[in-house]
Amino acid sequence: MAEFTRVADRTGELRLSPEEKEARYREVGAQVEAVLEGEADLLASMSSIVCLLHNAFPYYFWTGFYRRVAAEELLVGPYQGTMGCLRIRFDRGVCGACARERRTIVVPDVHAFPGHIACDSASASEIVVPVFDAAGELIAVFDVDSTIRGAFDDTDREHLERIVGLLRDREARPVVTAG
Repeated sequence: MAEFTRVADRTGELRLSPEEKEARYREVGAQVEAVLEGEADLLASMSSIVCLLHNAFPYYFWTGFYRRVAAEELLVGPYQGTMGCLRIRFDRGVCGACARERRTIVVPDVHAFPGHIACDSASASEIVVPVFDAAGELIAVFDVDSTIRGAFDDTDREHLERIVGLLRDREARPVVTAG
């Protein structure tokens, strides 16, 4: 499916105009739907979403999922970018706040967010979107960081909520280690 992957130019202006951003999300959203069609596996679907989105937007610096692995703990999942935090409790950072509050959080300046976890000091702004299963249980959060302040807005929120909503009916499958 490599023909679907757009590679963002991260050498010039990182911001997109509102029209460019909207068009890019429509294009990538259609690509995500095409790639996920018929795929029931949650991890494969998450990996594909991360790849397509991270490579499509020049202002995306770190893109990935933190999977819920305990009552109030997240573990890094598929991602692209620099090293991410491995584990995040629900009482820490933007990802924890998103998981705890079960709502999308847009942070224009991460340095002004109380309790922000600096996994990478280059991060300047962030959006975190909750991911729910078919029963409405929180299964993960989707986190995107940017090196520019104020990178994320309602356009990002609306499209990312729709895209991660495609994971609702996917199932986590066990890793088979024998026979």
